[in-house]
Amino acid sequence: MMSHAFLQHYWWIVISLLGGLLGFLMFVQGGQTFIYSLPANAMQRKMIVNALGRKWEFTFTTLVTFGGAFFASFPLFYATSFGGAYWLWMLILFSFVIQAVAYEYRSKPSNVLGSNTYDIFLLLNGSLGPFLTGIAVATFFTGAHFSLDNLNRVTWQTNLHGLEALADIRNIALGFALLFLARVNGLLFLLNTVDDEEIISKARNKVLFNALFFLVFFLYFILTIFLKEGFAVEPATGEILVQKFKYLKNLLQMPPVLIVFIAGVAGVLYGIYITVFAGSRKGIWFSGAGSVMAVFALFLTAGLNNTAFYPSVNDIQNSLTLQRASSSRFTLETMMYVSFIIPFVIAYIWYAWRAVTQRKITAEDIEKDGHAY
Repeated sequence: MMSHAFLQHYWWIVISLLGGLLGFLMFVQGGQTFIYSLPANAMQRKMIVNALGRKWEFTFTTLVTFGGAFFASFPLFYATSFGGAYWLWMLILFSFVIQAVAYEYRSKPSNVLGSNTYDIFLLLNGSLGPFLTGIAVATFFTGAHFSLDNLNRVTWQTNLHGLEALADIRNIALGFALLFLARVNGLLFLLNTVDDEEIISKARNKVLFNALFFLVFFLYFILTIFLKEGFAVEPATGEILVQKFKYLKNLLQMPPVLIVFIAGVAGVLYGIYITVFAGSRKGIWFSGAGSVMAVFALFLTAGLNNTAFYPSVNDIQNSLTLQRASSSRFTLETMMYVSFIIPFVIAYIWYAWRAVTQRKITAEDIEKDGHAY
């Protein structure tokens, strides 16, 4: 019989993998931020929108799956963060709702608001979605303002209900790091997908600038997190302790996670390098895989190796751990068997991805497509 602890770790790994996939798939949001600066005319804008529009549902579905998996496996986190920091989460969800509306109605004949209104929606989703998601993920390391009573009822200690996270420079850094990573991956995806020399030239010229901003914010977050205190759990008692260099120690004490993290960062950098300096249009494959691995490793660092994955800055003993926040052993075990279909889902996504990107987007295809976005 599988132990409760094994199942808790199994589900944290699954959630971390979903988080990594979501981090990569936000290239759709990143690409949307160039909806005005990259195209020179309406046709080029339509080409960009349709290149991204064929993938937006993957991002949305992964976001929903990520949230659903968190709810089912660690319901106390869901109740604490989603129930307490609701303004932050509502803004994130709102940005994704307007994205869905934009793609659905942008080119409809009965569109009374005009396509430009929906293009603004896409720009807002592209900017706010990754940035605010990065803010929320950063609180796994920096903590949140909540307390729990003996019945695990949540009290949020500020009236801002999540928006106070915007006051922490470390959270801001990860927010911008994820935004610029999404922008870089969005450019690399368009380079690989769109067949238009002007778009290709402009996109390639923008990669290095956005990559430098990503590196600055990412390095700042990593250094400030790894070189300061973290929140450790005493296995025997469940007591939460403040420990120097906790997250750096997690990486060093979990060599496979360290290898995945280094390989992920290297993949992103290599994808950028071959795009900027070698003229390649296949950088998205390396940067995309690297993004998944780097974010995956960060999630593992936040929750494994006896670490409180959602610290309370008001009372560290209220911090959430895998043991405290998880569902029952029966629930986790039942869901584990259901999770075995995930590889088949990933295989289907890969098949569908290849099917819709076999041919590069051209102006002629857009003109002939009666269902274009």
